[in-house]
Amino acid sequence: MALTEPSRLVVAITGASGAQYGIHALTALRAFPDVETHLVMTRSARAVITAETGLSPADVADLADVRYSDNDLGATIASGSFRTDGMLVAPCSIKTLSGIANCYDDSLVIRAADVMLKERRRLVLLVRETPLRARHLELMSALTREGAVIMPPVPAFYPRPESVEDIVAHTVGRALDLFGIETGIPRWTGRPDG
Repeated sequence: MALTEPSRLVVAITGASGAQYGIHALTALRAFPDVETHLVMTRSARAVITAETGLSPADVADLADVRYSDNDLGATIASGSFRTDGMLVAPCSIKTLSGIANCYDDSLVIRAADVMLKERRRLVLLVRETPLRARHLELMSALTREGAVIMPPVPAFYPRPESVEDIVAHTVGRALDLFGIETGIPRWTGRPDG
């Protein structure tokens, strides 16, 4: 008889602007007790969290079930034998995108993402950069060919957001959709007549 493992999702927060995306993902996932969250934050992410939110990195870490140092290349999520359902990098900096695309596994965030690709698990990258230069696009294209989902956090306006939090919640809901997690976000129902 096989043992059932918990559903596990790795959430990484990097140093791009938009730490709120990762924080909201962790908060939303708390409503799913059957999903075990594994968090890793880069050093730059810690600075962005402090600068952009009213939270400390410790506050954010408390939202996850399991936490790792970005320097811990021996962590469970650095191995393909540790089963997960995938990884969300929210936000994903260009530095992290480049590291993943070039297999430069010098940090746990990049190594864990590399594991997702080699094990053919879902990897969703909320790439935060604009405007984009040709090399950014080439890196995104290369990762897409390898199975990653590139999902810049572009806001949708059909739900008629009333706040930045509404925009963040909808984007995170769409990202979690990619892992089969339904958060109850507003859905497009078609064009109105006329």
